[in-house]
Amino acid sequence: MNVPTYSPTQAWKALAALSLGFFLALLDQTAIAVALPTIARAHGVDYAAATWVATGYLLAVVVPLLATGRMGDRFGHRRVYVAGVAVFTLGAAGAALSASLAMMIAWRFVQGLGASLLIPQTVAVVNQVFPPERRGRAYGAWGVVGSAAAITGPLLGGVVVSALGWRGVFLVHIPVGIVAVILGLRWVPNLPVSAVPIDPLGVVLSLLGLGSIVLAAQEGPRHPWLWILAPVGLAALVFFALRQRRSDALVPLRLFAVRNYNVGMVTISAMGMFSAAGLIPLMAWLQDARGLDSASAGALATPMAITALLLGPTGGFLAERVSPAIMHGVGFTLLSVCFWAEAWIFQARASLWIVATVLVVIGVGQSCIWASNAAAALGEIPGEDMGAASGAYNAARQVGAVVGVASVGAVMTAFGTVGAVLLLAVVLAGAALLSLRFQRGHGPAQHAD
Repeated sequence: MNVPTYSPTQAWKALAALSLGFFLALLDQTAIAVALPTIARAHGVDYAAATWVATGYLLAVVVPLLATGRMGDRFGHRRVYVAGVAVFTLGAAGAALSASLAMMIAWRFVQGLGASLLIPQTVAVVNQVFPPERRGRAYGAWGVVGSAAAITGPLLGGVVVSALGWRGVFLVHIPVGIVAVILGLRWVPNLPVSAVPIDPLGVVLSLLGLGSIVLAAQEGPRHPWLWILAPVGLAALVFFALRQRRSDALVPLRLFAVRNYNVGMVTISAMGMFSAAGLIPLMAWLQDARGLDSASAGALATPMAITALLLGPTGGFLAERVSPAIMHGVGFTLLSVCFWAEAWIFQARASLWIVATVLVVIGVGQSCIWASNAAAALGEIPGEDMGAASGAYNAARQVGAVVGVASVGAVMTAFGTVGAVLLLAVVLAGAALLSLRFQRGHGPAQHAD
């Protein structure tokens, strides 16, 4: 499949349009947490019931990713992206106007489905409109959008809920979503599409497999009977994998002949675990052992987010010039050492200045990884498979996040905060070693041994 060449202006305008939708999808995940207590009080339910407003969205984002990624290949990335933003915006409007918690949760599923449609298309389009020698900077900018959403979400959520109530946290998405649809239609190019049909049974198996595993990991700690879904999900994914030899596969097995894609899938799962669960033990220690309130503990993490935000473009620039093995080795080693340091901090009750310093180094470490990982993992994937590859890539990151939260929570219950950070340190050290398998170059695909 021949992909047209795009000017730098066209490529950056496409990235700007895509980034707006991507920002909305990530902002929602962080902003909603601030509104949950207010939602619980407004509907007369306990906090556990209100968390389904967040859980429903997460399930709807993660579970369809294998299918929604392939839909971009089949029906056009711009078309699926714009449809995703429109569905997301519709879901936000429905949630804002909901008269009951059940109705709100249903609309949150709609909103999450929209996010699942749009997220894989952002990576797929970036990889095709930017030449290999410029993708690092593009992915660096893409990573900055994620960091900005992580910083802005809780702050914006707090301000909006205070000013407009819980409905406001959904209403703010509507005008931005409309702008994102318009920019998507104007600035995102029409890329060539694949004529390969989508396997309906493969879609069902992927939904059953990912849905069962994510639901078990997310809710199993509170409802142990849900762990029965884990083997059901694994069995469904085994049958799903067996079907991927077909010509209409959702995730063609030829993707896994590319070594960098294999390594990138595992390492992005480790990053998903880190990004979702990395702060949980520290926040618990700051509040339980040091007596900080939740706002003060959260503020202490701000230097990490700001460091990642500021260094994101630098990480993208270096990703174009430095071997991914070196970038990942440095990044994961820094992250692992920092979590070993946190174990010492917890036991020694070290100064909060030391905590802040460690968090800044964590920001440096993750800045070495995000752009380099996307550029290395997806840089050698052909255009006709980019949606499928992006969907699986994002699914790996999200599953890593869900499993990370569940496993860190379980280890904290059994062994405390020290045990939890040591688990993270070991996982990240393993990722550093695996990163040595990355190969440099954007030429012909490097096949696994």
